[in-house]
Amino acid sequence: MATSSGMARLLRDLSSRSGPGLITGDPLECARILGVDGVAVSLSTDGALNEVVWSSPGVSERLEDEQFVLGEGPGVESTVSCEVVVEPDLTLIRPGRWPVLLPTLAGMGVGALFCFPLRIGGVCLGVLTAQRALAGPLSPAAMDDALILAAAVTAVVLDGGQGAEQFAAGEGPAYLHRAVVHQAGGMISVQARVTVAQALVLLRAHAYRYELALLQVAEDVVARRLRFDHIGDGPGPSFVRRG
Repeated sequence: MATSSGMARLLRDLSSRSGPGLITGDPLECARILGVDGVAVSLSTDGALNEVVWSSPGVSERLEDEQFVLGEGPGVESTVSCEVVVEPDLTLIRPGRWPVLLPTLAGMGVGALFCFPLRIGGVCLGVLTAQRALAGPLSPAAMDDALILAAAVTAVVLDGGQGAEQFAAGEGPAYLHRAVVHQAGGMISVQARVTVAQALVLLRAHAYRYELALLQVAEDVVARRLRFDHIGDGPGPSFVRRG
């Protein structure tokens, strides 16, 4: 399996540990090398994608949030199966596979997805996801690069270092992202008298309705600027109140 010159440079950046995050290197440059529009790396716990640790801005960040809240999608499948999930044309996927995520992906302009597990033996530590607006497969060279990158990222995660210590300690805003979402889910669960899973759906629905970032809405809930109050016997809140 050969590595392109561009990927070789990126791998050197990963090994240098020159940045403050768990994973260094430019994700936008990585996307360019792979011939996609964006990339992201999420780590997992018990088969669930729990924390984005490296991502190009925009669609890739939102895609990780959507999969996290909905619990479905290629990244989730790749994490659970510990196998590569390649979907070069999302219009060919049967609707029942990702019933909630697929319409969202169409609205986000995602046409192809490629997920590579961070695998060590039979254990999956997370997933590297590449997304592109245009349908079509990755080139053979890009597939090789992505597989090598996934292996390199796995080694970085296993090896630790300052970035891993920060992640484990929950230091810095990037590492607190999903912690805030989980905390908000717990608060909404109490306020709306629903399960935590239903609370996360309510959180996502509010973010989607008002075109807000999921993290922003979660921070509003935790700061008590936003409440989800339940009235009656239905599964969701009867109204949403700020204040």
